[in-house]
Amino acid sequence: MSDLDAHLALTAIGPRHLRAEVPDGWQQGRGAFGGLVIGLMIRAAATVAADPSRPLRSLGAELCGPTQPGPADIFVDVLRTGTGVTTLAVRLVQADEVQAHAVAVHARTRDPGLQWTELQPPSLAPPGGLPLGTPDEAPVFARHCEFRPVHAPLFVGGDEARAEGWFRFKRPPAVRDAAYLAMLCDGWWPAAFSRLTAPRPTATLAYTFQPLIDASRLDPEQPVYHRARAVAMRDGYSVELREIWSPAGELLALNQQTFAVIR
Repeated sequence: MSDLDAHLALTAIGPRHLRAEVPDGWQQGRGAFGGLVIGLMIRAAATVAADPSRPLRSLGAELCGPTQPGPADIFVDVLRTGTGVTTLAVRLVQADEVQAHAVAVHARTRDPGLQWTELQPPSLAPPGGLPLGTPDEAPVFARHCEFRPVHAPLFVGGDEARAEGWFRFKRPPAVRDAAYLAMLCDGWWPAAFSRLTAPRPTATLAYTFQPLIDASRLDPEQPVYHRARAVAMRDGYSVELREIWSPAGELLALNQQTFAVIR
């Protein structure tokens, strides 16, 4: 079993109350890697929804504070279950404070024939021919990851906030689901770093996520291609649009994040 399988495991405390053990060694600044926190909330929502015919279609989350290593309680409320959609609210709590919360929308398939992708796939350079690259300022969790940058200059004061490259977890989980996709979306550093001239601590405040494929069919050994642009920065807050693609050029998930430049 991969470390990630253990880190995403949940223990049922009550019908809509689960407990996670947030690992040490996965920090991103003062708290845990945001992708792991999001993944835990996705797993909790799926556990309570308990309906494989209604997979996660969209998630909107806020990371209210830094989640610390140790136990975390996750509470799930079913806001509504309709004929085709189940909507759930999730809270992750430590020391009687909400550190993260989310609204997850699970929904059945309606018309499988309605499919298209307007986004043009990136030009995919083979990952094996690219050197590994991890910033010296990378957070602790990055040691569990593999980065192969294609276009991701750091702190060069550039004229575009863009990041592209191949990404994977060195020990991917055996269970590959929407939580795993959400973690893949969050692994790369902010695209705004290419416009900055020096490292600045940042934190994700809001995270919106749409999984577009069944993650169980992903090859765990293959990296995904990360493409992101920070489309606007105002008052120290940037809005970043992220995409992840398969090596075959299939769009896997979309993600929008609001980052705060802390200082």
